[in-house]
Amino acid sequence: MTEHSDFHDCIIVRGGGDLATGTIHRLASAGFPVLVLETQAPAAIRRQVSFCEAVYEGKVTIESQTAIFIHDLGEMKTVLKQGHIPVIVDPEGACIKTLQPFVVVDAILAKENLGTTINMAPLTIALGPGFIAGVDVHAVIETSRGHNLGRIITNGSAKPNTGVPGDIGGYTSERVIHASTKGVIHNICHIGDLVEAAQDIAYIETSDSREYVKATISGILRGLIREGYEVTEGFKIADIDPRISELDNCFTISDKSRCIAGSVLELVTHSYLNKNSSDSV
Repeated sequence: MTEHSDFHDCIIVRGGGDLATGTIHRLASAGFPVLVLETQAPAAIRRQVSFCEAVYEGKVTIESQTAIFIHDLGEMKTVLKQGHIPVIVDPEGACIKTLQPFVVVDAILAKENLGTTINMAPLTIALGPGFIAGVDVHAVIETSRGHNLGRIITNGSAKPNTGVPGDIGGYTSERVIHASTKGVIHNICHIGDLVEAAQDIAYIETSDSREYVKATISGILRGLIREGYEVTEGFKIADIDPRISELDNCFTISDKSRCIAGSVLELVTHSYLNKNSSDSV
């Protein structure tokens, strides 16, 4: 028996951004032990609802669930026993082989497969495009807004990435802001602020200039990349919600994220029930 044999029933989620957080939150709330794998410098825009922020802050609480950053797997058991969610830096997923989890969920949302394979666990799930169900993973969850959002796909792929954000309040591409140049971002506004179109919300410091980031539309600044983050040209840095009455949306898990999370929970619960039934025979 290995040192980490107690964690064979755990669920490993690769990625801790806002869409991943809905899934992590739902699984943890249902009583499943969850470990989150992140990069050294997560780039979440909707930071108020992203468990990956624990990498920077040490500890974050979102809708009554708390995630705690751990430095090694030796700290995992303590955090889980406290009823919290451990987050560790492991972008390559090295600890998957060590822990041999029952479930692996790829929630990186990179629109491509960054290394998840179907043999990583008895149940592997991927969110969004870039994966083929039955080949790369056991199941894929549709993440594109519309009639099929949250649909469980066991044969084939999710809708290809269109590059166009979902429609919110009549706006699509206009509500998402990307960096115009490479440099270090410094925030003028904060998540939750009401902003006007063309207002300066941040600036990017380069080696010889300062490029101001302007609001593309009026609304609530729902997402803004972390202060001091080094961005590249074209990097997503902000998200504006035109629905000015929806301030609480900045600090709560989205409907889209909850829908996707429900589908993951369905798959996980079904697999666990089958596993326990087989174990009792």
